[in-house]
Amino acid sequence: MTTRRAFLTAALAVASAPLAAQDKAARVHRIGFLDPVSMQANGSNMEQFRKGMRELGYVEGTNLTIEYLSADGRSERFEQLARELTRRGVSVIVTSGTPATLAAKNAKVPVVSATVVDPVDTKVIDSLERPGGQVTGMALLTEDLESKRLELLRAIAPGRDRVAAIMDMSNPGFAEAWKAMQPAAGKLGMHLELIDVRRPEDMVGGFATAVARNTGAVVVRFGSLTPEHRRAIVEAAAANKLPTIYASRQFVEIGGLASYGINTPQMYYRAATFVDKILKGVNPADLPMERALRFELILNRLAAHRLGLIIPPDIFLKSDEVLG
Repeated sequence: MTTRRAFLTAALAVASAPLAAQDKAARVHRIGFLDPVSMQANGSNMEQFRKGMRELGYVEGTNLTIEYLSADGRSERFEQLARELTRRGVSVIVTSGTPATLAAKNAKVPVVSATVVDPVDTKVIDSLERPGGQVTGMALLTEDLESKRLELLRAIAPGRDRVAAIMDMSNPGFAEAWKAMQPAAGKLGMHLELIDVRRPEDMVGGFATAVARNTGAVVVRFGSLTPEHRRAIVEAAAANKLPTIYASRQFVEIGGLASYGINTPQMYYRAATFVDKILKGVNPADLPMERALRFELILNRLAAHRLGLIIPPDIFLKSDEVLG
């Protein structure tokens, strides 16, 4: 026999169930993105971030909304865009690159970096184990990476020991990369010529400067580049017949010689884990950053042929993919 108390308890449970469901459905998490390029140009990375979020139970349009703002290759816009994301009420800002991360750090919103270079040296965080502020996520440490890039360039283009480093030195991450490159070059018997380029449209002129300084090969390190900028750089390298190594496979896909760097889509995928933890209440100050551990070497056979280069068999075997 059902007591009056049991009946009332059951009735209240039935009545409250729709309200609980409505409350759960109403919780839509608004995630901001602060990126150097448009969402369309960032498609493969965003696809992996969305995949990571789906696997954690977030569905865009149901309990997840993405607010994506692009600097369109203009790093000076990041501060303004970070304030705009804060105004829109995002719960977390996901960033790409050191300038974007530093700009977002000043916003009163937790920040997850999908890619940030040497975050301790660039004053983004206190330490990898305990970031100590608003920023956490995926970190890229340059020392071994820059050395490996120079080793590969020397193997692919032997005898060209005078190398131009075309870099945006206003980017704190690349300033740290330059510090790491110099001792690495010395050990390899290479001489580096720094060509400091601050604007994407000046990158092409950097190759003319490299020729004028009698360099035989180039390393390119520049963050905020649109697809149009990347294509212009690859064409300038080819026109000046300079073997060039890049940090991103995107250059090699459009005709560049070689790239060695992080698997960026994987970094965005891992960033979703950090976003999830913050949304569940973890303080980013106590959430250790994760080091990038997966790197890839991409080669372009046709680009090598046009430069009259023969890629050594061992480099082919070490490559993750050969295009062209």
